[in-house]
Amino acid sequence: MKIKAFYRLIAISTGIAFASAQATGATSGRDLLQAANAQIYNISTLELEEQLAKRPDTVLIDVRTPAEVHLLGGMIDAPRSYNITRGWLEFRVGDTVPDLDTPVVVYCGINERSPLAAQTLMAMGYTNVSNYADGFFVWRDTGLPVEQIDKALDSMLFSRPVEVADGVWSAIGATEPPSYENSGHNNNLSFIVTDEGVVVINASDNYLLARALHEEIRKVTAQPVRYVVLENGQGHAAMGSAYWKEQGAHIIAHVDAMEELEAHGRAILDRVLARSRDKGMGTSLVLPDETFEDSRIIELGGRRIELLHLGPAHSPGDISVWLPDQKVVIAGDIAFHQRLLPVFEHTDTAGWVETWPKFEALGAEIIVPGHGTPTTIDVVRRYTYDYLVDMREQIGALIESGGSLADIARIDQSAYAHLDTFDELARLNASMIFRAMEFE
Repeated sequence: MKIKAFYRLIAISTGIAFASAQATGATSGRDLLQAANAQIYNISTLELEEQLAKRPDTVLIDVRTPAEVHLLGGMIDAPRSYNITRGWLEFRVGDTVPDLDTPVVVYCGINERSPLAAQTLMAMGYTNVSNYADGFFVWRDTGLPVEQIDKALDSMLFSRPVEVADGVWSAIGATEPPSYENSGHNNNLSFIVTDEGVVVINASDNYLLARALHEEIRKVTAQPVRYVVLENGQGHAAMGSAYWKEQGAHIIAHVDAMEELEAHGRAILDRVLARSRDKGMGTSLVLPDETFEDSRIIELGGRRIELLHLGPAHSPGDISVWLPDQKVVIAGDIAFHQRLLPVFEHTDTAGWVETWPKFEALGAEIIVPGHGTPTTIDVVRRYTYDYLVDMREQIGALIESGGSLADIARIDQSAYAHLDTFDELARLNASMIFRAMEFE
């Protein structure tokens, strides 16, 4: 209560100071900035690092323009990081931060707009506001984590492919929902180069995105794309198939992914086209040429590429692509680590837990997950298997004690609050798992 009272006092004094400045004619931008700096709470780079570690619920607001964010290196990477321009702050902050007691840190590039933004938020009644006085450029130039809206400004791809192992490349997608801004590239689009052709894993979200990936493949090799493998039947895995079909590629998927596309492909396509708008040009529903059940082996250019359905997991038809000679697995949506895994109606969490030991038994040394950067088994185990087991144990105990769906707020997911998409998915996941476990 003392803190809230302090902020109310500051808000009142802010209004008095502004009125006083107007009365004395001291209304230049510099005068207002000086007055704001005298009233707000500033934090340094070290203090911001510490706050983000201790309070992952902290909301960061970058008040620069989208063009600045886009062209000057992105934003500070944090679980709850938003771009609300200084001119729209008063009108849009309530949608992003409805709770006035939420810890909020504002910043800009050189600490000229953010002090005024902090002062405004305090005047609006926010009780825990800080201004990051060093500014974005200091954070960026120090080498601290930065989130970029687009890492490949002249391409439909969110980021260009990187070589994760000899001849194995992946264009890492944004760890956020698909959007017009990221062109639907929010999953990893991978490819394997051999002496006799290329194998692409994931057709991509749309025709133009598939074409952009092919442009990058051509920079690496002159070999043609012979196979395109769909990790599952989701839009961002399958809706770019029309482009690859035009190139003469042979498209392969699991039988369950085929069934998903046959049953719901038109609806999936409509969603992609509605989101993509002009970027959806050329996108159409094209079904796989071939399906398999347990495994499909591709021998190409001296490489053994194993397409494996290890069991039920995140989506119908989930598969992993295993390269035994290199101990690399392009895991697909069986493994997550940088974003909170999503649980949908068709997600079988019990089956996923049972499937997981088969995935670990591969002995992969490099794991390219469905979303996020390449990593190791210890990391994906923590944020996939351990998360699923933890959630199922908590929800099982809740059901056993007579709890209802209304009680899912009691499920503790705080250990995962730092992951991308946590705010969008945590409560939904608990609800979906509860509903499924009620009938197990």
